[in-house]
Amino acid sequence: MKNFVGFFILKCPKKSIFLGQIKTVKSVKEKIKSDIQLGNKGKIVLPSDFEIKYGVENTKKSLLRLTNEGFLERLARGIYLYPERDELLGVLYPDIETIAEEIALRDNARIIPTGLQALNLLGLSTQVPLNVVFLTDGSPRTIKIGKRKIKFKKASPKNLAAKGRLSGLAIQALKEIGKEKVTKEEIAKIKEQLKKEEPELLYHDMKLAPSWIANIFGDLLMYYYE
Repeated sequence: MKNFVGFFILKCPKKSIFLGQIKTVKSVKEKIKSDIQLGNKGKIVLPSDFEIKYGVENTKKSLLRLTNEGFLERLARGIYLYPERDELLGVLYPDIETIAEEIALRDNARIIPTGLQALNLLGLSTQVPLNVVFLTDGSPRTIKIGKRKIKFKKASPKNLAAKGRLSGLAIQALKEIGKEKVTKEEIAKIKEQLKKEEPELLYHDMKLAPSWIANIFGDLLMYYYE
């Protein structure tokens, strides 16, 4: 038997190398699986989490195999989910902003929610948009996540220069509503949210906003310094 095995390796060197590669990839796959299981279900998994440790190709093949086995779910190119499942609802997806932030982190890009998403995050709307638009300084693209879509829209640096999360959201929300349509109640709600923002961030972002929005920020700053 020993002579036979030696003959196989000698006569079929390519086959021998191929089998060795399969064994290596499988080993990496199990290591990546163990690494993922250390975290909570429902988290986003990116190839970049493992590429330095295991190599680009081994990581790519391992994540593909883990997806085919049902351990992971592919959300989009290079974006995977370690799924949490409910007996009735099936896979419980993370909120759309978490997914977008992970994509932006992978691409080393800045993003900011716009439109209905900004209104929703500020408590000005209970409507959950199916198609969410984010301004970005990264590549423009549209990514489908289940029945929803994330659109990354290229924006000028000024539109992404807000330092405060809440003040940046407020600018986008007020732009969505419009100067002529915004109500006193909506302005009051936005001001309540902006009271959680640091005054220096509010002052910085005020200078980036249209004048009518800057006036709303200015009213709030007067509240701080009375």
